[in-house]
Amino acid sequence: MSEQAKEFIRAAEKKAFNKEHRKIIQFNISKYDAAVPKGKLQYANLELAKQRTAHLKHKAIENLDKMLIEFEHNFVRKGGKVIWAQDEEEAIYQILTIVKKHNAKKVVKSKSMITEEIELNHFLEIENIESLETDLGEYIVQLAGEKPYHIITPVMHKSKEIIAELFNEKFGLSKNSTPQEITAFVRKLLRDKFVTADIGITGGNFLVADIGAVALTENEGNALMSVSFPKVHIAIVGIEKIIPSIKDLDLIWPILSTHGTGQKITVYNSLITGPKQENEIDGPEEMYVVLLDNNRTNLLKQEKQRRAMTCIRCGACLNGCPVYRNIGGHNYSTTYSGPIGSVITPHLKGIKEFKHLSFASSLCGKCTEVCPSKINLHELLLHNRNYAVKNGYVAKTEKVTMFLWKKVMLNRWMIDFANAKTKNRMLNIVFKKPWGRRRALPEVQKKSFRQLWIDKKEKPKNIL
Repeated sequence: MSEQAKEFIRAAEKKAFNKEHRKIIQFNISKYDAAVPKGKLQYANLELAKQRTAHLKHKAIENLDKMLIEFEHNFVRKGGKVIWAQDEEEAIYQILTIVKKHNAKKVVKSKSMITEEIELNHFLEIENIESLETDLGEYIVQLAGEKPYHIITPVMHKSKEIIAELFNEKFGLSKNSTPQEITAFVRKLLRDKFVTADIGITGGNFLVADIGAVALTENEGNALMSVSFPKVHIAIVGIEKIIPSIKDLDLIWPILSTHGTGQKITVYNSLITGPKQENEIDGPEEMYVVLLDNNRTNLLKQEKQRRAMTCIRCGACLNGCPVYRNIGGHNYSTTYSGPIGSVITPHLKGIKEFKHLSFASSLCGKCTEVCPSKINLHELLLHNRNYAVKNGYVAKTEKVTMFLWKKVMLNRWMIDFANAKTKNRMLNIVFKKPWGRRRALPEVQKKSFRQLWIDKKEKPKNIL
């Protein structure tokens, strides 16, 4: 068992039995559960919309190489610059090169999971460059010195009381500050940061191939501010975010917002096609798009699991997953948590270290049910498990146990050889620890189903 797996089990057990944590996360997810059904009412045929989304993203992934080149061509001809980064080290190097070229000292960032993936803030800090998160939730977790808890709602694990205490500690605000008062304080603080920033950094919800645009969708306007004021804009985007055409946004933007927050459409939706042109009054003078692989092509190689690359990052599978709802996001120790994270992380960060995430599932199928891209997530988790076994990432004890189990289950006489007492003793020896100390193992009954069936058949019928 890897160190990551051991830590996951330890931390997950601690968090699952933390009543305060469970109370907060259940309350926050309940708000999502109430909003999403209302948002879905805008669809006359939601299933058809999901099928079209799945087809659209499948088409994009199957033609990924061609569409990325098309995007680059259309983006570059409008004055933008494209950087292809094989891994996070190359991405960091290229970004720092741009930062140093412009002698930048202040950076404003909009919400971006991919910058969390490459730990950009950490490397900017090493270079003594101020990097400020401008999304309210991201700003709060940055103040707390934490990682985002959820791919859509980074501060889902904190109550308004905990957040008020944080702002009291950092800025002297009243411990009784309301969310509205905290928001107003942060808005005022960030206005100056936007104006004085040297570089704005964003992610990208989608890359639109036919017009060479980065599509951003947000609720606070901070991404648009991060693009508009600084003279340089850097967008860091995973290669899987490509979509064929601007015409596809009328489908994909609403379905993302509906499944992400329950809205009919997100408040701010922007298409950035490059630096400002001669007839434009705002926007960056230079714009770069960093196209990041970072082992995404490893996932692309997998015949089954590559389906996960059609994810639009709405977070619906996290909110529906009973495991996530109990242990939360931080225990996954990876940028992408929940069911989608459990599928893709072993291929992005190493199957040996992260195969355990594919076992952190009840396989109830809720994640597949709620996915707007119709990704068969619970089945892909099984494919990951199979992949781990076939490639030898299994402990010797597990191999021996499964070999013996298979041997016994394929031979009736072996099953009947021992009595119930002996079987229960063996189950306790083999499975008590992995089953969990908080759960009681089921007991083998004195008579098997087979014996009960034989007894029933041999029992004489009542004669009237």
